[in-house]
This record gives sequence, C-alpha cells and structure tokens, in this order.
Amino acid sequence: MRLCINIDHVATLRNARGEMQPDPVTLALLCEQAGADGIVVHLREDRRHIKDRDVKLLRELLTTKLDLEMAATPEIIAAACNILPDLVTIVPEKRMELTTEGGLNVLDNIEHLKDAIKELHKHRIEVSLFIEPDIEQINAASDIQSDFIEIHTGIFANAGSLEEEFEELEKVRLAAKHAKKLGMGVNAGHGLNYQNMKTFRNVPDIDEVSIGHSIIARALYVGLPAAVKEMFEVMKTS
Repeated sequence: MRLCINIDHVATLRNARGEMQPDPVTLALLCEQAGADGIVVHLREDRRHIKDRDVKLLRELLTTKLDLEMAATPEIIAAACNILPDLVTIVPEKRMELTTEGGLNVLDNIEHLKDAIKELHKHRIEVSLFIEPDIEQINAASDIQSDFIEIHTGIFANAGSLEEEFEELEKVRLAAKHAKKLGMGVNAGHGLNYQNMKTFRNVPDIDEVSIGHSIIARALYVGLPAAVKEMFEVMKTS
C-alpha cells in the first residue's frame, strides 16, 4: 500500500496571514525525502488554499507523483491539461464546505464526467473518480473509462461504534475487490489517521492511500519527516 500525502493544510496556514510561509512546495519536497510515494493537492475553484503557482512548481520539482484533486469544471480541466499531473482525481466540490464531504454521484453525471475523462486522456493524464464504496458507482466509473477509483473513507473514519466501523470496512473491502476485477486501480482516502490505519491497513486490493490532515497535525509535534515515517510504521501490516 503506497502513501501519498495531501499538503492542502500547509497552504491553508500560509494563506491565513497572506504570507509566503509555510511554503507547501518546500513541505512537499520534505515529504518526498521522508519516503512519501506522492503528493496530493486540491486546486479548488476559489483557490482557498493551493494556488496555481504551487501546482506548477510541484510539477517541476517532484520526483515521485503529483495527484491533482479537482472539480470537473472547464477552467480546472484546462489547468490540469496545461500542468500535466500524473493523476487527476475528480472530486465533488462545494464553495461552503470545510472539506470534501462525500463521493461523486457518477450515475447522475455520466456524460459530463465521460467528457472530462476523455479530455484528460487526450493529454495522457490518468483519471481517478472519488466515490463511495458502492458497486453501482464503481460500475459507472468503469463504463466511462476511469483508470482508478478513490474510495471515500470518511464514513469509516467517523464511525460512532465498532459495529459501524467494521460494517463500513466490509463495504470498502467489497468495493475494492470489485473495482480490481474491472481492471481499475484502487486508492482510498478521507479521515484516515494514525489510529484507524491500524485497522484499514489490512484491507486487501488498496493500492494507495491519501492522507493529509492527520500527518500535518502530527508534524506540529514531531516535525514533518518524523510524522511521515511514523505513518509508514503504522501502515505496516501485522
């Protein structure tokens, strides 16, 4: 299971005072040096945290993988086709949300998403769709030629009981297995942290996890390289 690190919260802190520090690009490179398999950033329409400048510099400087999270809007699709990230992860986006609140409804947006994927594929950019662990949504993603899915793990991460946690984990397991049978790569993310990864790490068929908030928060105590390495230790299967 690979680990990609979302550095959006570094940009949030930088933007709080309109300053240049902390620089998300520098922190991304520190993550790479600590062993991260890739960097994730969300280029929102309102540019509330990551800026175009950040993504362009990351594309130039990263030696691992750049995963660009984005809404499937004409402006952001054009930006992605100019930047050429290794992977685009299409997510739902609402202006007032604190963070992405759930998965895409692929079934209700087939033609729009199909056109977006087609345009990104023209530029040889692989595409992932951020969706719930739902078989019908996975089938729809496969039908429109998505290369990957990223399973939304927020319900698992926020479960109020062990019963709910394991019920959701089983949905994730079945969803990942099904997506693999359809020939898609399987990523996962949202709300994963140092505690729940001890359970999640044993789910088969997950190629990669995307983790941001918990690692950046931990870095305030121990430093970023140590926080990254600690997550790798947690991710080791028993």
